[in-house]
Amino acid sequence: MASGSVASSWTTKQNKMFEKALAVFDEGTPDRWHKIARAVGGKTSDEVRRHYELLVEDLRRIEKGHFSYADCLSSGKAVISLAPHIASPDSFVVFLF
Repeated sequence: MASGSVASSWTTKQNKMFEKALAVFDEGTPDRWHKIARAVGGKTSDEVRRHYELLVEDLRRIEKGHFSYADCLSSGKAVISLAPHIASPDSFVVFLF
């Protein structure tokens, strides 16, 4: 994640769990961030919500041309792609590569 400061670090395992939890608990899920935090483990609902917001912010910056795929690869950080969910263009599915 290129944007902003991150209050906590995320392991690869936590990012994978986060990705899976986003697929299970969509925008309409009551207490979504609490459920995602529980699924991830070791994170608060505020941390997972902020993690999601940073991912969306990064996607928007990439779409505007502020970052390229090559920049992400050369940074040595995980490449994160957020694709609009087909059923709801305002929600996103996270793919971690």
